[in-house]
Amino acid sequence: MPNENLYLQFEQCFRAAGGRAAIRTADGAMRLSFAELLSGVSRYANALAALGVEPGDRVTVQVEKSIAGVLLYLAVMKAGGVYQPLNTAYTDAELDYFLGDAAPKLIVCDPARQKAMRELGNRHGIFAVVNLDAAGEGSLAAMAAQMDDRHDTVERKADDLAGLLYTSGTTGRSKGAMITHGNLASNAATLVKLWQITSHDVLLHALPVFHVHGLYVALNTAFLSGAEMIWFDRFDAASLIAAMPQATLMMGVPTFYTRLLAAEDFTAETARGMRLFISGSAPLLAETHETFRTRTGHAILERYGMTETGMITSNPYEGERVPGSVGFALPGVSVRITGDQPGVIEVKGPNVFKGYWRMPEKTQEDFTADGYFITGDVGTIDSQGRVSIVGRAKDLIISGGFNVYPKEVEDVLDRMEGIGESAVVGVPHPDFGEGVIAVITVRGRIPHEQDVISSLSERLAKFKVPKRIFVVDELPRNAMGKVQKAELRRLYAAVFLK
Repeated sequence: MPNENLYLQFEQCFRAAGGRAAIRTADGAMRLSFAELLSGVSRYANALAALGVEPGDRVTVQVEKSIAGVLLYLAVMKAGGVYQPLNTAYTDAELDYFLGDAAPKLIVCDPARQKAMRELGNRHGIFAVVNLDAAGEGSLAAMAAQMDDRHDTVERKADDLAGLLYTSGTTGRSKGAMITHGNLASNAATLVKLWQITSHDVLLHALPVFHVHGLYVALNTAFLSGAEMIWFDRFDAASLIAAMPQATLMMGVPTFYTRLLAAEDFTAETARGMRLFISGSAPLLAETHETFRTRTGHAILERYGMTETGMITSNPYEGERVPGSVGFALPGVSVRITGDQPGVIEVKGPNVFKGYWRMPEKTQEDFTADGYFITGDVGTIDSQGRVSIVGRAKDLIISGGFNVYPKEVEDVLDRMEGIGESAVVGVPHPDFGEGVIAVITVRGRIPHEQDVISSLSERLAKFKVPKRIFVVDELPRNAMGKVQKAELRRLYAAVFLK
């Protein structure tokens, strides 16, 4: 049987690229060639082996974004381990659950958290805890520096786990999505071809790397194509604008694009050398799409994916990129809607995860009898095959027996003068079961609540019109820019019950 460890494919690209720059910081303070990437990953893989990591062992990683962290990610894959990244914002109480559930062999954390993490590790019988900081220094880096720069990539099958990524847990305790080498390999190869990424590209990487977008979509496509990356520890509009003339490709969340547009020095000239802007992880407003096209001449390519599936659909590289649509199913991926439209989206293909870690009942519940994964997203598919997302099934509002899809109401609100963005949710109501409310941000003068409701009443059926409008400075979002509707439902749960 051939070795189907995805790292072998990366390794071939790295060897072919040799001394070309693989990753560099925008300020030029650090530059790593593909050849140096090869040797660095081998050193880290040998360090992992010395720490007892064996094929199939989980390696939990909660560190600040750094180039050394990329070496660690690749080394875990090369060593046959299972990479489990965690958001740096998670508290000790949250970490206690993740560590108990994943049962890792090794924890890699920031030096400042070493003591607390060691205590958690002791509680769960974890073999070792080492550290790595934002500058790429720490006990793991020191250990890797002493290791041999040669390492034989551990044999893995396509169905073996490469990653264990936990879902956000907004509807219950977080679930560990088991992601295989085959899942990652198929998705990366498809995206490289679809988005025409080559070794001539230079990618602006400002995304976090504890999430599918920054970790698997951005890193894996760059590694598989031999593209160079300009590395940012976090998003900063001014820094990206300064570096953009050196780049050809950018992947971001909608917030990145709205903040770029808010900068006066972000112009068509700034983006003149860019080939492609890609957006995902949260819905991109049609207004943002149109404003960006007007300002730069570039149509942002919006795509759709999730932790359990990687990427599912994409607007075309060549062809019309329709605002509000996430495009067509990727080659080799099947997407369907259950029942009437809009309906719940189901997906099947080599990109779909193996199941939920230690949750066989939940895995069985979320797959159909014929092998489709039930995404929980509600959408439509038009006659051409274009997919549009209406919302999450759990966000569906049933008011007085009528179904209200928040996205439909939000689209009308977002087009109204003076409103920045909106989030529509259902909260308990004594007469209707759920009452529709809207939480909005504004631009300029704050509109009168009744004026907004009256305007909506002219465009929407009465049962869809929010009964209350609340104005906030900003909507609550997670690290990837998704509006946290569960938080809004919690905050406004009692507005009709007083």
